[in-house]
Amino acid sequence: MSSNRGLAKPFFPVAPQEYNQAYFADLVNQFTLLINQSKNPGDGRFSSVTIKDLASDDVGLESGTLYRHGTTVRVSDLSLSSVRGVSATSTIGTVTVSTP
Repeated sequence: MSSNRGLAKPFFPVAPQEYNQAYFADLVNQFTLLINQSKNPGDGRFSSVTIKDLASDDVGLESGTLYRHGTTVRVSDLSLSSVRGVSATSTIGTVTVSTP
């Protein structure tokens, strides 16, 4: 764990010689704290970042994930619709061709 994030360090007590329910409860609590802290990496501050192989759309990504849309990097937001591809067809009027 990084100390600059201001996280409480888990304290793993010394194991007793015999089974002790309070010891195991404390041990489980400390492992829970450790797991929760590892799942939440916190803020990141970088002077440079290289990100390779970004997804080209946000289909199937969780909210907050970066993806590439053309030459723009975007952040997925599940409350907004992002078009995967763009295509269109249209019809205007009719054409009649006659041959003699």
